[in-house]
Amino acid sequence: MAKFIAAAISGSSSMLTEGVHSLVDSGNQVLLLFGQSRANRPPDAKRPFGYGREIYFWSFVVAILIFALGAGVSIFEGWSHYVAPEPLRSPTMNYIVLAVAFAMEGVSWCVAVREFGATKGDDGWWTAIRRSKDPATFTILFEDSAALVGLAIAAIGIYVSHALGDPRIDGIASMLIGGVLAGVAVLLAREAMGLLIGEAASPEVVAAIRAVVDGFPQIVAVNHVRTIHTAPDSIFVAVSADFDDAVTMGEGEALIERIETALKRRLPQLASIYIRPESADRAAIVMPVGTND
Repeated sequence: MAKFIAAAISGSSSMLTEGVHSLVDSGNQVLLLFGQSRANRPPDAKRPFGYGREIYFWSFVVAILIFALGAGVSIFEGWSHYVAPEPLRSPTMNYIVLAVAFAMEGVSWCVAVREFGATKGDDGWWTAIRRSKDPATFTILFEDSAALVGLAIAAIGIYVSHALGDPRIDGIASMLIGGVLAGVAVLLAREAMGLLIGEAASPEVVAAIRAVVDGFPQIVAVNHVRTIHTAPDSIFVAVSADFDDAVTMGEGEALIERIETALKRRLPQLASIYIRPESADRAAIVMPVGTND
């Protein structure tokens, strides 16, 4: 609200763009909260693996809104201001609003960095974002980062416009903010799309599953381990293992139960486990083309 008021008083295009940016960000947070609430619903007959992946859908919607509303409106407003510049008025209120906004966004950004940093382990930041299965965490981080960059661009654009007496520079700043938002939207959409389609668990989780199953002496070989995230903290796993030929049907059932218990003890995020006794030769014949395990 403060940004819109400042834009109306000063006639600044970049300040109006920042107001739209804040409005879109606020709406996105509501959508992510709604998505998290929907994703936490328990499994039922219609969705036996639960609703966890719904958060991926709403994250994709957020990316589309950032691109369509945030970037689209910003670039349109900036271009309109560039081709038909309006005289700039007192910038004092703009600087006050931008300073307060930068302080508030900075606190939010620090919280987002700390929260994401606590979950990324030893991975680099970009690697951790690519491997993260919880889009809500890196969406907030991306949005806050874009907000800080946008505020800096707006402040520079307003200052240079007044210093040079050229209101078109303010329009250019607005288009640059739109470019930043478009870039963030594309990155978020790409990550959300991968999760929505279905992504495997991390190599460390797959290796741990293989190690647990292979640790049972009745298992001759672990043919393959296939996983997919059904939610940020929920994984479905299908294991093909070659059982010792001396294991009877009854012993195999008991062995599978022990393996499942050991897997859930080691990896609580395994929500559904499917273990298929299968000879190594047969598994090699039916192994799908392009498999990575």
